Amino acid sequence: MRCGYCYNPEIVLGKGKLSWEHVQDFLISRRRLLDGVVFSGGECTIHPQVIPFVSEVKKMGFEVKIDTNGSRPEVIRQLIEENLLDYVALDFKAMPENYWKITRSDLFASFEKSLEILIPSKVRFEVRTTVHSDQLTARDLQAMETWLRGKGYAGTYYLQHFRGDKQTLGDLGESKKQTLKTESGVWRN
Repeated sequence: MRCGYCYNPEIVLGKGKLSWEHVQDFLISRRRLLDGVVFSGGECTIHPQVIPFVSEVKKMGFEVKIDTNGSRPEVIRQLIEENLLDYVALDFKAMPENYWKITRSDLFASFEKSLEILIPSKVRFEVRTTVHSDQLTARDLQAMETWLRGKGYAGTYYLQHFRGDKQTLGDLGESKKQTLKTESGVWRN
Protein backbone atom coordinates (compact mmCIF):
# COMPACT_ATOMS: atom_id res chain seq x y z
CA MET A 1 0.00 0.00 0.00
CA ARG A 2 1.00 3.60 -0.42
CA CYS A 3 -1.19 5.46 2.08
CA GLY A 4 -0.30 9.15 1.98
CA TYR A 5 -0.43 9.40 5.77
CA CYS A 6 2.07 6.55 6.33
CA TYR A 7 4.57 7.76 8.94
CA ASN A 8 7.18 5.11 8.06
CA PRO A 9 8.06 6.04 4.46
CA GLU A 10 11.63 4.82 4.83
CA ILE A 11 10.42 1.31 5.66
CA VAL A 12 7.78 1.26 2.92
CA LEU A 13 10.40 2.39 0.40
CA GLY A 14 12.82 -0.34 1.52
CA LYS A 15 15.34 1.74 3.44
CA GLY A 16 14.74 0.51 6.99
CA LYS A 17 16.64 -2.73 7.47
CA LEU A 18 17.98 -4.53 10.53
CA SER A 19 19.52 -7.97 10.65
CA TRP A 20 17.62 -10.66 12.57
CA GLU A 21 20.75 -11.22 14.64
CA HIS A 22 20.73 -7.55 15.70
CA VAL A 23 17.06 -7.81 16.71
CA GLN A 24 17.67 -11.03 18.65
CA ASP A 25 20.63 -9.51 20.52
CA PHE A 26 18.54 -6.46 21.41
CA LEU A 27 15.63 -8.58 22.69
CA ILE A 28 17.89 -10.86 24.71
CA SER A 29 19.37 -7.76 26.36
CA ARG A 30 15.84 -6.57 27.25
CA ARG A 31 14.47 -9.75 28.81
CA ARG A 32 12.65 -8.98 32.07
CA LEU A 33 12.55 -5.30 31.00
CA LEU A 34 10.06 -5.62 28.14
CA ASP A 35 6.83 -7.57 28.11
CA GLY A 36 6.19 -7.69 24.40
CA VAL A 37 7.24 -6.98 20.85
CA VAL A 38 5.24 -5.25 18.12
CA PHE A 39 5.71 -6.31 14.52
CA SER A 40 4.77 -3.35 12.37
CA GLY A 41 5.83 -1.82 9.08
CA GLY A 42 4.96 -0.86 6.36
CA GLU A 43 3.22 -4.20 6.54
CA CYS A 44 4.86 -6.88 8.68
CA THR A 45 2.95 -9.81 7.18
CA ILE A 46 4.60 -9.39 3.77
CA HIS A 47 8.02 -10.25 5.21
CA PRO A 48 8.82 -13.81 4.07
CA GLN A 49 10.20 -14.77 7.50
CA VAL A 50 7.54 -13.16 9.70
CA ILE A 51 6.16 -16.46 11.03
CA PRO A 52 9.55 -17.89 12.08
CA PHE A 53 10.53 -14.50 13.55
CA VAL A 54 7.31 -14.26 15.57
CA SER A 55 7.82 -17.86 16.71
CA GLU A 56 11.35 -17.04 17.93
CA VAL A 57 10.12 -13.96 19.80
CA LYS A 58 7.42 -16.06 21.52
CA LYS A 59 10.06 -18.66 22.49
CA MET A 60 12.04 -15.83 24.12
CA GLY A 61 9.02 -15.27 26.40
CA PHE A 62 7.64 -12.07 24.89
CA GLU A 63 4.05 -11.35 24.02
CA VAL A 64 3.49 -10.45 20.36
CA LYS A 65 1.32 -7.79 18.76
CA ILE A 66 1.08 -7.15 15.04
CA ASP A 67 0.00 -3.94 13.36
CA THR A 68 -1.50 -4.94 10.02
CA ASN A 69 -3.54 -3.63 7.14
CA GLY A 70 -5.01 -7.11 6.75
CA SER A 71 -3.63 -7.63 3.24
CA ARG A 72 -2.32 -11.13 4.06
CA PRO A 73 -5.17 -13.03 5.75
CA GLU A 74 -3.46 -16.39 5.23
CA VAL A 75 -0.50 -15.20 7.33
CA ILE A 76 -2.82 -13.91 10.05
CA ARG A 77 -4.66 -17.24 10.05
CA GLN A 78 -1.40 -19.20 10.39
CA LEU A 79 -0.15 -16.97 13.23
CA ILE A 80 -3.45 -17.54 15.05
CA GLU A 81 -3.47 -21.30 14.39
CA GLU A 82 0.09 -21.58 15.73
CA ASN A 83 -0.92 -19.59 18.84
CA LEU A 84 1.70 -16.92 18.13
CA LEU A 85 -0.39 -13.75 18.60
CA ASP A 86 -1.45 -11.96 21.75
CA TYR A 87 -2.94 -8.85 20.10
CA VAL A 88 -3.66 -7.45 16.64
CA ALA A 89 -4.28 -3.87 15.54
CA LEU A 90 -6.14 -4.06 12.22
CA ASP A 91 -6.16 -0.92 10.07
CA PHE A 92 -9.47 -0.24 8.33
CA LYS A 93 -8.45 2.15 5.57
CA ALA A 94 -11.79 2.79 3.83
CA MET A 95 -14.83 1.21 2.26
CA PRO A 96 -14.32 -0.29 -1.23
CA GLU A 97 -15.32 2.87 -3.08
CA ASN A 98 -12.55 4.90 -1.35
CA TYR A 99 -9.97 2.14 -0.87
CA TRP A 100 -7.87 2.85 -3.98
CA LYS A 101 -7.87 6.59 -3.34
CA ILE A 102 -6.33 6.08 0.11
CA THR A 103 -4.14 2.98 -0.30
CA ARG A 104 -3.30 2.82 -4.02
CA SER A 105 -4.23 -0.86 -3.78
CA ASP A 106 -7.19 -3.12 -4.39
CA LEU A 107 -6.85 -5.14 -1.20
CA PHE A 108 -10.21 -4.47 0.46
CA ALA A 109 -11.31 -8.11 0.03
CA SER A 110 -8.12 -9.26 1.81
CA PHE A 111 -8.79 -6.82 4.67
CA GLU A 112 -12.35 -8.14 4.92
CA LYS A 113 -11.11 -11.76 5.05
CA SER A 114 -8.64 -10.85 7.81
CA LEU A 115 -11.46 -9.30 9.82
CA GLU A 116 -13.55 -12.44 9.29
CA ILE A 117 -10.65 -14.55 10.58
CA LEU A 118 -10.10 -12.37 13.66
CA ILE A 119 -13.72 -11.99 14.80
CA PRO A 120 -14.30 -15.64 15.84
CA SER A 121 -10.71 -16.14 17.05
CA LYS A 122 -9.69 -15.90 20.68
CA VAL A 123 -7.00 -13.31 19.83
CA ARG A 124 -7.64 -9.87 21.29
CA PHE A 125 -7.76 -7.24 18.55
CA GLU A 126 -8.82 -3.73 17.70
CA VAL A 127 -9.89 -2.03 14.50
CA ARG A 128 -8.62 1.47 13.82
CA THR A 129 -8.75 4.09 11.10
CA THR A 130 -6.43 7.00 10.45
CA VAL A 131 -8.56 10.02 9.57
CA HIS A 132 -7.62 12.89 7.27
CA SER A 133 -10.51 15.18 6.37
CA ASP A 134 -9.52 15.28 2.68
CA GLN A 135 -9.81 11.50 2.47
CA LEU A 136 -12.66 10.47 4.79
CA THR A 137 -15.77 12.42 5.70
CA ALA A 138 -17.93 11.97 8.78
CA ARG A 139 -20.43 10.14 6.54
CA ASP A 140 -17.65 7.77 5.35
CA LEU A 141 -16.66 7.01 8.94
CA GLN A 142 -20.24 6.37 9.99
CA ALA A 143 -20.65 3.96 7.06
CA MET A 144 -17.42 2.21 8.05
CA GLU A 145 -18.57 1.74 11.64
CA THR A 146 -21.98 0.47 10.50
CA TRP A 147 -20.26 -2.01 8.14
CA LEU A 148 -17.95 -3.22 10.95
CA ARG A 149 -20.89 -3.79 13.30
CA GLY A 150 -22.73 -5.61 10.52
CA LYS A 151 -19.74 -7.94 10.14
CA GLY A 152 -19.98 -8.78 13.86
CA TYR A 153 -17.19 -6.61 15.25
CA ALA A 154 -18.22 -5.66 18.80
CA GLY A 155 -15.00 -4.03 20.04
CA THR A 156 -14.03 -0.39 20.19
CA TYR A 157 -13.53 1.23 16.79
CA TYR A 158 -10.59 3.59 17.19
CA LEU A 159 -10.27 6.72 15.08
CA GLN A 160 -6.84 8.31 15.04
CA HIS A 161 -6.50 11.80 13.66
CA PHE A 162 -3.74 12.43 11.11
CA ARG A 163 -1.28 14.70 12.88
CA GLY A 164 1.05 15.73 10.08
CA ASP A 165 4.02 16.36 12.39
CA LYS A 166 6.30 13.78 10.70
CA GLN A 167 7.40 13.05 7.17
CA THR A 168 4.86 10.83 5.42
CA LEU A 169 4.55 9.16 2.01
CA GLY A 170 2.20 11.85 0.73
CA ASP A 171 1.81 15.59 1.02
CA LEU A 172 -1.62 15.69 2.64
CA GLY A 173 -1.44 19.04 4.37
CA GLU A 174 -3.56 19.93 7.37
CA SER A 175 -6.61 17.90 8.25
CA LYS A 176 -9.70 19.93 9.11
CA LYS A 177 -11.47 19.33 12.41
CA GLN A 178 -14.51 17.07 12.28
CA THR A 179 -17.17 15.97 14.74
CA LEU A 180 -18.61 12.50 14.28
CA LYS A 181 -21.56 10.94 16.05
CA THR A 182 -21.00 7.20 16.22
CA GLU A 183 -22.88 4.26 17.67
CA SER A 184 -20.50 4.41 20.63
CA GLY A 185 -20.50 8.16 21.24
CA VAL A 186 -19.14 11.38 19.75
CA TRP A 187 -15.65 11.72 18.28
CA ARG A 188 -13.95 15.04 17.77
CA ASN A 189 -10.52 15.54 16.29
